[in-house]
Amino acid sequence: MRLASFTDHGLRALMRLAGAPGQAISTGQIAREFRISHHHLAKVVRELGRGGFVRSQRGRTGGLTLARPADEVTVGEVVRHLEERHAIVECFRADGGTCMLKSTCRLKSRLASAREAFMTDLDRTTLADCAWPGNPPGGPILAA
Repeated sequence: MRLASFTDHGLRALMRLAGAPGQAISTGQIAREFRISHHHLAKVVRELGRGGFVRSQRGRTGGLTLARPADEVTVGEVVRHLEERHAIVECFRADGGTCMLKSTCRLKSRLASAREAFMTDLDRTTLADCAWPGNPPGGPILAA
């Protein structure tokens, strides 16, 4: 399966927050560390907030923190939330798409099964398992 860059950026942000429990980290810092667009990451962070994965605090000492402990959040639940708007193929869209094979397709059930196996495997991994503490002070910025 291929995840949308939106989901990729969301996972990176959560991994970074998991690597610094209790520490507020700005969206700008995460964007710089991963060399991703601050504007795009801000949209991702809003969606992570809606999903109950992050909290944000405004102000000079503000930033993002995890809304729940990293060992209580599975990668599968994050991916499900961030990918819900992306169908793996057209017939998985909410409106059913325009696939000509709808009534006779024998592939859709196999794809659904494969998707569920993928998500089940991701459910075995928590954010704590893949936490990333950031670059060491004075170290090179991570290449995306």
